[in-house]
Amino acid sequence: MKILMVITSHDRLGNTGRKTGFWLEELAAPYFVFKDAGAEITLASPKGGRPPLDPKSNEPEFRTDLTLRFEADAAAQTQLNETVRLDSLKQEDFDTVFYPGGHGPMWDLAEDKVSVNLIESFLAAGKTIAVVCHSTGALRHVKTPDGKPLVQGKEVTGFTNGEEEAVGLTKVVPFLVEDEMLKLGAVFSKTANWGVHVVSDGPLISGQNPHSSGAAAETLLASLKGKPLARAS
Repeated sequence: MKILMVITSHDRLGNTGRKTGFWLEELAAPYFVFKDAGAEITLASPKGGRPPLDPKSNEPEFRTDLTLRFEADAAAQTQLNETVRLDSLKQEDFDTVFYPGGHGPMWDLAEDKVSVNLIESFLAAGKTIAVVCHSTGALRHVKTPDGKPLVQGKEVTGFTNGEEEAVGLTKVVPFLVEDEMLKLGAVFSKTANWGVHVVSDGPLISGQNPHSSGAAAETLLASLKGKPLARAS
């Protein structure tokens, strides 16, 4: 089983002067869901190399057993230091793709044509994909083969307006995930702020927030069972 994880390369939180990037739990929890299942994991980012960590995600209140395990895992740290450039990859080499969130994807992955084309190629090949939290925003320009927004008419979740308001960044982010999905015609599903919530609609799996990232990865793994997997090159 070969799984691609796509991480943001963006490190500036709008015009606040603060840093952002990927959210550690949203990488660590799925990473170990996949690793413990015996998957071969490739970490990628638009710029390659070490992607920026949102420093807030590593504050004591947001650390978990899995974030601590990730930090102590030498192999995981080596992979993180050496993420592959996104434009060097093709979907034929993977069974699925998972997008961890953090605020970073709102600026780069949401607008990255390479990422958009990659997601579309996974879907065209009949492969399931998964996004979580702010990385749901990476779907905003993804189209179906007939040119319609991918999320149109689909049930989807992601970081909610209420959650964005709770962290005080409603006026900082370039768009609100919930509003954008609704504008594109999605059926936006959500639970209470910070609750674990994952929805699956056809080839698209989405998780609401950081706490939903592990569950989204487990849902993705379950969807892969019984499907033909990528052959070793």
